[in-house]
Amino acid sequence: MLDIVQAFVSGFFQVFTFSTFTLMMIGIAVGFWVGILPGLGGPTALALMLPFIFKMTPVEAFAFLLGMSAVTATTGDITSILFGVPGEAITAATIVDGHPMAKKGEAGRALGAALMSSLVGAIFGALCIVIAIPIVRPLVLTFGSPEFFMIALLGVTFVASLSGGNILKGIISAGVGFSLATIGLDPISGIQRFTFGQLFLWDGIGLVPVTLGLFAIPEIVDLAIIGGSIAHEKVGKLGGVWQGIKDTFVHWWLVMRCSAIGAYVGVIPGMGGAVSQWLAYAHAVQSSPNKERFGKGAVEGVLGPGAANNSGLGGSMIPTIAFGVPGSVVMAILLGAFIIQGIVPGPDMLLAPPKGKLDLTFSFVWIIIISNIITVGICLLFLNQLAKLTLVRASLIMPFILLLTYLGAFAEKNAFEDLIVTLIFGLLGWIMVKLDWQRPPLLLGLVLGPLMENRLFLSTDNYGLAWLWRPGVLILFAITLFGIFYPVLKERWSRKQSEGPVSAISAMAAGAAPPASQEERGAIRFWDILFTFILVAALALGLWQSKAFGFRAGLFPWAIGYPVLAFTIIQLVLELLGKVRLSGMEGGPELDLPQSVVIRRTAAILGWILGFLAGIWLLGFSLAVPVITLLYLKVSGEKWLITVTLTLITWACFYGLFDYSLHIPFPEGALFGWLQWK
Repeated sequence: MLDIVQAFVSGFFQVFTFSTFTLMMIGIAVGFWVGILPGLGGPTALALMLPFIFKMTPVEAFAFLLGMSAVTATTGDITSILFGVPGEAITAATIVDGHPMAKKGEAGRALGAALMSSLVGAIFGALCIVIAIPIVRPLVLTFGSPEFFMIALLGVTFVASLSGGNILKGIISAGVGFSLATIGLDPISGIQRFTFGQLFLWDGIGLVPVTLGLFAIPEIVDLAIIGGSIAHEKVGKLGGVWQGIKDTFVHWWLVMRCSAIGAYVGVIPGMGGAVSQWLAYAHAVQSSPNKERFGKGAVEGVLGPGAANNSGLGGSMIPTIAFGVPGSVVMAILLGAFIIQGIVPGPDMLLAPPKGKLDLTFSFVWIIIISNIITVGICLLFLNQLAKLTLVRASLIMPFILLLTYLGAFAEKNAFEDLIVTLIFGLLGWIMVKLDWQRPPLLLGLVLGPLMENRLFLSTDNYGLAWLWRPGVLILFAITLFGIFYPVLKERWSRKQSEGPVSAISAMAAGAAPPASQEERGAIRFWDILFTFILVAALALGLWQSKAFGFRAGLFPWAIGYPVLAFTIIQLVLELLGKVRLSGMEGGPELDLPQSVVIRRTAAILGWILGFLAGIWLLGFSLAVPVITLLYLKVSGEKWLITVTLTLITWACFYGLFDYSLHIPFPEGALFGWLQWK
């Protein structure tokens, strides 16, 4: 027990070193913008920031990343309440009562309640990590390689089954991530796997370019399609903030219960804040004696989701730290940060120094608490000014997001090829969004693939096939099957009256309700079948090539590849037979726009994405950054003063930080190489 107390105190002092605290403040500043401005999203911003942590120490890296993640839900409530537009997906429930309160002139009260309940929820969630350590540590220390392999598989299947309505697609997506993780040199035998003779692929596919492609590019496209300014209403002077703060303590028992709901849901892999906010809101309604007030401006409807959103971060960190199983998309990306920093989740994170890194684990607790205290304090001081940030036009921030995307992709290996990888996975991510294929399982499979391969080899090498019959493995396998089939059976039961019997496999492939238009249904079905067919062909080709691998190099690709290929063939057959309910291509920002506008804006932003890459290739980063930024802003209709000012600021920041200070070896543009050759 003494070692836990010492690690807890040590974690506190680590946060208050100058470099760590400074980086945490920078992360908080980034999180402010991300939360307030709709369109980016916490996972996307986190992916954009991953490249900057390579030269940081672990505590500095997580102060920066967690400081940013800890505040996005808090500041996202500001936009949700004032404009009825969720700054973050996990703050959507706050709109239901928060925006009506703003319309009634109680915006200040709603904001005060949201901010203070968020702070209470964040502290509650962080303390849950402390409480969980003595409970999970003995359990984790009894696990061997077989159990850790099964836990990782359990986490992936949970994310696949709970991150969307189509479970079979989610499992296939995770399998594709596992397959991508095998690209490169086998770590033991040194055999090349799926490198196609490219030296660049010997180290495998970089986590950062893939993450940026999957999450940043689709968000950039959506943001460009929406266009215009984020908010169209002006904000008057806010009042009643202190009344909202008092409401948090008047209804303190409700806030604590909703904080517990958020933390509990956060522990369950794949659920996340999108689920906990609505569960908390439903609990607030159910536990109120005056249910008719909700939806019309009840402060309890703001307190519940506000507390649950922020406590979920602490809850989702528990399985991530203890088992390497991310509890949310944000945690999946943070798990990538673990890998970048050379940290392996599990027993090492639960043992006190010098044997382990328990002090680092407790520093996470302090970072979450301190970040939220600072954020709420700043928000309370500058609410009026912060609210005006939502008037920023999407066109003003677009070139900077594009720059960060390509710069982040390049920074991991200083290789131009990573920019192409980002573009490829950006296209893949955009297609997956449109066809309702979940992206988080693919990313999680890529992150966990190397760890699972190592544990599978150790299990087989140490125990042979006997490890399959270990009690812990059998229990975890049963839980995995339950996690896959329970949502299927539950959905089947709920639809039984309206649709009749549906086979279990068909239910696994089911999604949301189909579009109304027959023409749209036909288009979606065609592209869905084509995409699934390409996956079948790619997986089959990979398995065919893996026949040349030895046992060590081929064990994981075979163990993963054959089941995933079988699932993909089942999905393809169901699609060909019309047994899959269609979703995708019918939602998103284009709902309220004419189809011609959507097509034109989509083509335009895809052209800019490709043009930025072409500019970097031809001119190099140093010259392409100001040129492309200037062209984008001017073509978007910005005035010359704004265009030139923002271009100079962008170039100065880029040159000062990356070229002058960090001395990143940016490649010379191909155009200058041609001129020198001539």
